[in-house]
Amino acid sequence: MSSLLSFTILGVFSGAAYAIAASGLVLTYTTTRVFNIAHGAFGMLLSFVFWDFSQRQGMPVWLSLFLVLFVVAPLFGFVVQRVMTRGLGEAPVSVSLVVTVGLFVGLIGLAQQIWPPDARTLPFFLPDSGMQIGEVYVTAHQMITIALSVVVAAGLYLLLNRTRIGTAMRASVDNPDLLKLYGGKPSQVAALSWAIGSSLAALAGILLTPVIGLDYYELTLLVISAYAAAMLGRLKSLPLTFVGAMGLGLLQSYAVAYLPSEGAFAGVRAVVPALFLFAVVIVMPQAQLRIGQVKGLVSAPVPSLQRSVGWGVGLVVAMAVVTLALSDSNLLLAGTAATYAMVMLSLVLLTGYGGHVSLAQFTFAGVGALAYAKLDSPNLLGLFVAAAIAALVGALVALPVLRLTGLYLALSTLAFGVLMDKLVFQASFAFGFNGSLPAEPMSVLGIAITEPRVYVLLMVMFFAAMAVALLALRRGRLGRVLIAMRDSPAACGTLGLDMRWFRVALFGMSAGMAGLAGALFAGLRGTIAATDFQLLSSLPLLLLAVVCGVTSATGAAFGGVFLMLLPVLQSNHPELAGLAFAVIGFGAVALGRDPNGLANLGFKLGRTLGVRFGPQVRGFLPALPGGGARREAGSMAEPTTPERTPYDDLAGPRSGDQQEEVAVGGTARG
Repeated sequence: MSSLLSFTILGVFSGAAYAIAASGLVLTYTTTRVFNIAHGAFGMLLSFVFWDFSQRQGMPVWLSLFLVLFVVAPLFGFVVQRVMTRGLGEAPVSVSLVVTVGLFVGLIGLAQQIWPPDARTLPFFLPDSGMQIGEVYVTAHQMITIALSVVVAAGLYLLLNRTRIGTAMRASVDNPDLLKLYGGKPSQVAALSWAIGSSLAALAGILLTPVIGLDYYELTLLVISAYAAAMLGRLKSLPLTFVGAMGLGLLQSYAVAYLPSEGAFAGVRAVVPALFLFAVVIVMPQAQLRIGQVKGLVSAPVPSLQRSVGWGVGLVVAMAVVTLALSDSNLLLAGTAATYAMVMLSLVLLTGYGGHVSLAQFTFAGVGALAYAKLDSPNLLGLFVAAAIAALVGALVALPVLRLTGLYLALSTLAFGVLMDKLVFQASFAFGFNGSLPAEPMSVLGIAITEPRVYVLLMVMFFAAMAVALLALRRGRLGRVLIAMRDSPAACGTLGLDMRWFRVALFGMSAGMAGLAGALFAGLRGTIAATDFQLLSSLPLLLLAVVCGVTSATGAAFGGVFLMLLPVLQSNHPELAGLAFAVIGFGAVALGRDPNGLANLGFKLGRTLGVRFGPQVRGFLPALPGGGARREAGSMAEPTTPERTPYDDLAGPRSGDQQEEVAVGGTARG
């Protein structure tokens, strides 16, 4: 009986901390319609600030707490809303998710750079005080946490439902223009909600740090529990959020107490929040389509078939020359870059064209690598079977949330990544007791490719073939439907398009592409480990894809190279490891609203150079096909075929002066 009471109190304590964090998450979402993936990173960073004030600088605990909760945290939340997340509520969900994931990674990097890895602890509040309940001793820290959770829940409920500020907060997300007519200030209301949410994230982190330690990742990922609780409240009900947090805390505590620590149930104890989140997302009611506007994104140029094939062949030839000068270790890096580039191509399909975000794309690559190694069939058939298995897994992940869109799909991939990390990749039946598996190099037509230089060249060929096929899909009818579904789901629903099964197929295709890359990577390395496909690796992958251009194959190629260079930089300059993550994260925040990224800057530079120097070049080369007077000045720089809007199939073909390239939503380009 005392054991049950002890674990019940521990569960209530954990649930109380989750409730505080989840309340801040619900507040920011209900007032700005931005789901802050970085909410846990806020708490982590501000917990480090509290440790710095109270432990390193020797300030009194009460003064440090006051400064963090009422000065630093509100100011931090205010600046983030005004500078980084302002207006994201009206942007496509994929954009807001990418920006907040950028904050997630950037804040982890910032914390690592300011406070390098070291053993740090925070003492409990009033460590010498407590209360005896039967045979169980309840600490003052636990009682303070439980009491604060009730105060926070009641205070926020009264704020949102009984005050003018709360009414303005709710009105600012429903109809900000109408609020302005009544003299309200939606921008200031949004900034206030982010300031309060930031303080609540800091409070939850500070209360949990003495229990779980001052760790960059544990504190940040602990917010998955807050996601689950907030989802139970449908991101708007504070009472249901509080109930969900308490229930999750108790469930997690009882799992630790009564589930076996060995065997099949050993991993379940670590994934209770992820299972809870997955279950809540599955039972969410049907998502309603948001109407009123077409949220178009200007897409990157789409080259013709001839140009894409030409660039693909050129890439393979160039890599054939470059690999001649590379050592075996550098060849491994080049193959790793090709792997990353192929996985980023899968994000071009899913995020760039489809408008959906996967927070566990590297997990699908791990599924492909694991299947390739387990099949023990190192040939083209085994490669494509491994890719098909990854595609099936991707479709199964999307299937439970068939009725939902955007945010819920992204959170389901997050939960899936955690489950795979803890229940599969770390299990003995997957990678074995030593955590690694051997994988044979692939053979083509019975010839084993054991030479690293040839294998890397084969991987580059696969990347080029995947890029050409992806661009061909984008130019066709299916690609135009993808863009239309990304920009206006309501319009597509009106036209009778069934987006649900289309979405499942899209997830499956994207996961299959990632699985193919993972299988090739396994053959390159010769051995694979569970640590190669951790969930946290998927976040820099997504961010670099966005920074370099998640709407183009060129951006995927650049992103693969940059992501390969990241661990090299960290190894050669460990003091810059945190700074590198901070640059990637905040770079994604800056470029997240333009998913064409750096690649589009390269396209613009090419067009500018073509306009400037094109006539001179054609003057020197008059005999080349397409040269001379057949082309207008400056047209040499345009690498694309005329792109049609997704709705042109309904209006019929365009002619003559209507063939200029346009962006979705009607904005002219070119």
